[in-house]
Amino acid sequence: MRKRQAKKRPILPDPKFSDQLVTRFVNMMMWDGKKSVAFKIFYDAIAIVEEKNTDEEKTALQLWKDALSNVMPHVEVRSRRVGGATFQIPMQIRADRKISTAMKWLISFARKRNEKSMALKLASEILAASKEEGAAVKKRVDTHKMAEANKAFSHFRF
Repeated sequence: MRKRQAKKRPILPDPKFSDQLVTRFVNMMMWDGKKSVAFKIFYDAIAIVEEKNTDEEKTALQLWKDALSNVMPHVEVRSRRVGGATFQIPMQIRADRKISTAMKWLISFARKRNEKSMALKLASEILAASKEEGAAVKKRVDTHKMAEANKAFSHFRF
């Protein structure tokens, strides 16, 4: 970039749990600037998770954080041209990118589920991810497998 790097704007914590991670998740889930709708969907999903929760010592918010950490990738492959060939090079991921990638995967695979409402879809994806199953966790496993398969090209790192 020609100019200096943009400053990180502070994210305000959400009103119910006073957690910045929740606000970040809701911001990613939001469509057309409708933040209150996104917050309602998230809180309804957390209520459904609380209802379906079988683990007594964990709250719904802790289950959501567990689901997020289970979906988080640790390595990813990046394309790099060397000579005439393009190689998939495994690289470590920065902490903030790990979190945002996990959120994106959780939201996108929740949207693809076959339930009635978005809150129900999100709740079932959170419950599945907290048990280390579901489409979002499968995506993380596939990403790690791809990085493992291309470990031979890791000396091309930039």
